[in-house]
Amino acid sequence: MDKKLLDILACPVCKGPLIYKKESSELICKADRLAYPVRDDIPVMLEEEARELAPDEEVA
Repeated sequence: MDKKLLDILACPVCKGPLIYKKESSELICKADRLAYPVRDDIPVMLEEEARELAPDEEVA
């Protein structure tokens, strides 16, 4: 994930910062505990496409 792109992307729900998890190809919002998929190097920033993180799933 390009660092410049990551700097300008924000969670569409809370407008907070996102963390890129390379191993799962997801952008994580700590505040909302949502994971947005990255498909073919394109972030899918739709709330309905995000998955909720499990309560025991660690957020880096």
